[in-house]
Amino acid sequence: MDDRRVLLGVTGGVAAYKAAYLARLMVADGADVTVVMTEAATRFVGADTFAALTGRPVHVSMWERPGEVLHVRLAHETDVAVVAPATANTLAKLAHGLCDDLLSATLLEYPGPLVLAPAMHSGMWEHPATRSNVETLAGRGVRFVGPVIGALAHGDEGIGRLAEPAAIAEAVAAALDRPDTDDLGGRAILVTAGPTHEPIDPVRFLGNRSSGKMGIAIAAEAAARGATVHLILGPGTVPPPAGIRVTRVGTAEEMRAAVHAASQGSDAVVMAAAVADFRPKSPADGKLKKEHGPPDLLLEPTPDILAELGADRSPGRVLVGFAAETRDVEAAGRAKLARKHLDLLVANEVGREGTGFGADTNHAAIVSDGDDGTALRDWTKAGLAEAVVDRIAARLAGR
Repeated sequence: MDDRRVLLGVTGGVAAYKAAYLARLMVADGADVTVVMTEAATRFVGADTFAALTGRPVHVSMWERPGEVLHVRLAHETDVAVVAPATANTLAKLAHGLCDDLLSATLLEYPGPLVLAPAMHSGMWEHPATRSNVETLAGRGVRFVGPVIGALAHGDEGIGRLAEPAAIAEAVAAALDRPDTDDLGGRAILVTAGPTHEPIDPVRFLGNRSSGKMGIAIAAEAAARGATVHLILGPGTVPPPAGIRVTRVGTAEEMRAAVHAASQGSDAVVMAAAVADFRPKSPADGKLKKEHGPPDLLLEPTPDILAELGADRSPGRVLVGFAAETRDVEAAGRAKLARKHLDLLVANEVGREGTGFGADTNHAAIVSDGDDGTALRDWTKAGLAEAVVDRIAARLAGR
């Protein structure tokens, strides 16, 4: 972020103290950081703290410089803006164009990339009004980082905790490095992510180690590039990105029903979920008791959702699959690509330490029916998501 001008907005939440760490990280990365605080934020952290960390004046009031239109100057002297923490009140004001303080007025005037790091109690984050405001902002191209699951005020725990400063700084750098693009503007993208859990009895299930991180990264990348994204998400996964429609499912049959319902009208479908291949044929109605000995489980195949989509292709739709393999990764991927009539398939080598399920990196190849594939290599999940979405956008543009 060398010599890039960052506007850091700090609003009135308990997590405001973390914004000081964020400011220090961005300054250490070479950024020129200007802090704008709300009056409420000063109840949690003093303006002098940020002035000392950034070496620049901190702005709080619209009226601190009567002879200068401060919010206009700040808006046009900024390369990227970030608000951390972004309270529910701040999200509401930004979504509805309200500007009753210096920060909201500056951001209403500001035309560039905006990163929001929400922080609030779980009930506020999950409230339909907040969800609607987040979806509105995401639809305008605003980037979100967090919130995450963790300790909250009042001794509670859940979704709503501010993302770590390092993750927010990374999102700000990414917003600078990647110019705004809406190459998927007007497109509808369906993404699946996470595992399915196939019940053995009311307390046990067959499943796999999928965390949902890969599909969530693809959904976030597509949304950042203007797509309307519907994410169908299996159980036990990491939190989904803000501003995206999410349907939660548990079993393969539930995912199948959700996919077929949501795929109508979709321009692309990305099946990144790790759908269980088998399920117990007759789940027990009651809990199986240990003292009765190991049960004899009779398994049956689950529906092959990807094959069903491939066999009934809508004209112009791009269909992307994923495969987890332990040997002959690219060859197995090519066979699956042809067998299921796909445009692209990401063949992941699983079982390697530090990659695959639950990790932040993949060892994968992109297998293609054209000339836009890539050989087996290491990727970050974010980098692999970008590569997949690049190819989806190019194919949609060509159709």
